[in-house]
Amino acid sequence: MRGFIMVLLALEAAGLYDNLDKITENSFINPLFQQFFHHPWNGLRFWDLIQPGFMFIAGTAMAYSLTKQFQSGTPWNQVFRKVLKRSWWLFFWGVLDYAVEKDGSLSFELWDVLTQLSFTTLVAFLVFQWSYRNQALFCVFLLLLTEALYRFTNIPGFDQPFTDQHNFGNYMDLVLMNQINKGGWVAINCIPTAVHTIAGAMAGKLLLRQHQKGERQAGGEKNPLLQMVIWGTIGLIVGYALNYSGITPIIKRIATSSFTLVSLGWCLLGLAFVYWWIDILDHKKYLKLFTIVGMNSLFIYIFFEIVGNRWFNGYVASVTNGLMKMIGIPGGLMMIITSLSVFALEWGMCYFLYKKKIFFRA
Repeated sequence: MRGFIMVLLALEAAGLYDNLDKITENSFINPLFQQFFHHPWNGLRFWDLIQPGFMFIAGTAMAYSLTKQFQSGTPWNQVFRKVLKRSWWLFFWGVLDYAVEKDGSLSFELWDVLTQLSFTTLVAFLVFQWSYRNQALFCVFLLLLTEALYRFTNIPGFDQPFTDQHNFGNYMDLVLMNQINKGGWVAINCIPTAVHTIAGAMAGKLLLRQHQKGERQAGGEKNPLLQMVIWGTIGLIVGYALNYSGITPIIKRIATSSFTLVSLGWCLLGLAFVYWWIDILDHKKYLKLFTIVGMNSLFIYIFFEIVGNRWFNGYVASVTNGLMKMIGIPGGLMMIITSLSVFALEWGMCYFLYKKKIFFRA
């Protein structure tokens, strides 16, 4: 699942969705490709689920890592230092991603997904050994805190909870970075988004318990598939109800509580499907495309965000476009082939690292 998410992100960074959108503009198929772009404000598209999925599956992976360390007898303090170090490096790479502006000036921004993950990872670790009930209650607290911050702070000019450029998240960006994101993204998304990582870790512990006991029962409280389907459905019902009742709109860019619940619901159902299809039905063929990328997710994300956007994509495009122009490839097809070439080369890097057993971890 992590590899699937990273492949989608790599294709986006390679410009595939932009190119598909351009060549299908005003056609009947264009609305399909619009699903690979964020919703402008109140609403939900497929692409709005990718970042929550990234945060969620990071929590699931963390559950496996932490459980292994605790079971091997590693002291809590030592594990905490490792997590703290990981969070620091995630924060560092997240800030570095947007540190250099196009005009060459330096900028300090906290909107990158790695910066958000640095916070949610630390929070998820601190509550990891709590009971499921207490972790769930803590998630509810984070969502209520988010609602309270947006609704009741009443800061002049930023007292419109769900209005772009005039909400509490925008105000905090001024405090933290002395700037407001023109696209409406806010740094304090890390508060509600922590729910994704915590829930991912909870789901990971459910899966671990199932594997450790070797159980495959069709129902019951301990069945992870049933639990993920139940809680995923509850998240969808509550989140959509908050939106359509007019209480709290679904807005990805400020991670409202309704958006957090709906996206979490889809993440849980997605993980449930993957678990059912691969682990229970044993469909494990043809997955290398995703697993190879997923095993070096940090490397490939940093590569296509920093190196790809600033040099690699343009260099590959110069070569491929030049060659294709010589043989008369149409412009639209040329753009698609270039994007796929960029992705293929990046996948090849991951494959090389995979074969050499080199895995980058923060």
